[in-house]
Amino acid sequence: MRPLRIGMVSPYGWDTPGGVQVHIKELAENFITKGHSVSVIAPVSDESSITEEWLVNAGRPLSVPFNGAVAKVLFGPIATSRVRQWIAQGEFDVLHMHEPVVPSLSLLACWSAEGPMVATFHASSPKQKALTAVGPILEPVLEKLGARIAVSEMARKTLTDHFTTDAVIIPNGINNAQYRDAIPNPQWSGAHTIGFLGRFDEDRKGLDVLIKALPLVIKKYPDTRVLVAGPGDSAAALKKMDSSIRSRVTFLGRLTDEEKRTFFKSIAIYVAPNIRGESFGIILAEAMAAGTPIVASDIEAFDAVLSRGKSGTLFANGDSKDLARAILELFSNPERARELSDHASESAEAFDWSKVADEIFHTYEVAMTLAGPGGVGLGSENRPWRRLRNDG
Repeated sequence: MRPLRIGMVSPYGWDTPGGVQVHIKELAENFITKGHSVSVIAPVSDESSITEEWLVNAGRPLSVPFNGAVAKVLFGPIATSRVRQWIAQGEFDVLHMHEPVVPSLSLLACWSAEGPMVATFHASSPKQKALTAVGPILEPVLEKLGARIAVSEMARKTLTDHFTTDAVIIPNGINNAQYRDAIPNPQWSGAHTIGFLGRFDEDRKGLDVLIKALPLVIKKYPDTRVLVAGPGDSAAALKKMDSSIRSRVTFLGRLTDEEKRTFFKSIAIYVAPNIRGESFGIILAEAMAAGTPIVASDIEAFDAVLSRGKSGTLFANGDSKDLARAILELFSNPERARELSDHASESAEAFDWSKVADEIFHTYEVAMTLAGPGGVGLGSENRPWRRLRNDG
């Protein structure tokens, strides 16, 4: 395997917490340790926050509503010029764009570049007339891609629903050993400590569902407490809660990568009450790697990651009473919790970067072969993602 010059494009603000940014960062670091040269271009709100030598700041992003959340993206003539300059100077062997249909840097890179290109589609959303309407405009751009990756079946379905194209499924990656070997924090530990991690002031993350379930859990286990990690207005969230349970909820704020691993290793149960808008569930994979018993809503993405309930307990989406039932079930049955934990730890191996990065690198090789002499051509009907899927 000869060293490659790899260019990666993030559509979302680099210094804003998000699964796409984490995926790109860890994938870049994995390839760099293997001897490849990697450059990542991304929008950045605060340049002083940049710590990665391989990151290129494309400019300050704007906040726009997207897929039930607020995304920080960058578009326009100045961004286009910076992307083109980065591509020209990089002399990349392959370009890897993330979310190229989002109006941001990845779409600009697709428009601007030629040669071997790969794209990863992360988002999951129901079929929307607006996206379907712009499909014919974006299809010529997507046809330039030598390979397409979807992080889950739901992300793939979103792609096929809105555009006449397909993708090979390669999941998000995690550093398994770092979660498995994390050291618990005694201050966060407890037999009945529940953890929640995410942007808790976004309704779709479902913190309200968990809070409404608490009185039923506390009634049987009075020492129950909830640790909430992630960005958001904790004062506003506490104000909405009943005074009887405020003392049971502790807001930890944003966690560093190391603190996040400690968080999962410390809590008794991780609860993912997300209501919608999830295409994979990287947080679940991380909790699985740490061996943390999981209770999650039965949305399709979580159902798939948890192997249809073999690696975690599922509850009816949005149903606080059913969530309370699932939590109480694990609190009262430690043997069942250990069984789920063991299965989750084994299943998490499939998401380790040692496997995921190799699969992604294979798509690079396919894209480079198709773009090189004797290749079928980037616009050919002999589409590379079909060949990828047939390779198993």
